[in-house]
Amino acid sequence: EFPEALEIVGTDFSPEMIRTAMENLKKSKKENIKFRMMDNLNMDTEDNYFDIVVARNTCIDARQIYKTLKKDGLLLVRGVDKLDCWQLKRLFNRGQAFNDTKPISQMDYENILDAGFKNVELIPIYEREYYKTKDDLMALLLKTPILSDFSEEHKKNNIIENNIDMQILNQYIENNTTNKGILLRRRYYGIVASK
Repeated sequence: EFPEALEIVGTDFSPEMIRTAMENLKKSKKENIKFRMMDNLNMDTEDNYFDIVVARNTCIDARQIYKTLKKDGLLLVRGVDKLDCWQLKRLFNRGQAFNDTKPISQMDYENILDAGFKNVELIPIYEREYYKTKDDLMALLLKTPILSDFSEEHKKNNIIENNIDMQILNQYIENNTTNKGILLRRRYYGIVASK
């Protein structure tokens, strides 16, 4: 359900995501929503314009967000933490942020404080996801950087690995199959802050 708002602007760096969003928007018949491509590390939005900025599973520049928010505006962040799928990452001895000395949640928290935000709260979010089949789990692992060595350092160098040792994966599946399916423990973080 769409929230009641005068204007909602959705941005993404991917033209494919924007096209998909526009097609979904046509079905909704909402007129207060628009989408556009934007690199959120080089924001070109107006200063003191938005009441709320939501950043979900993306890199942020807290100073740019601070500038685009109105006084008392809110920043809501939801991201993937270092400990996401930690049991699986430990079995493979690698994965997204596996070798980062500081979790991205802590870096975002500190950057948001340094940008001048107040009432900054970092909230751990724990979720359990279940996959019906091994193929379902494989589809996720091949499309996301969960097992790729996708850390802050590697992101700079665009290094992504998708080699999945099936013997290790089968061990994980054997140890984590429940009556609901194959369990994957997810760890996200939320940050709420005000200008």
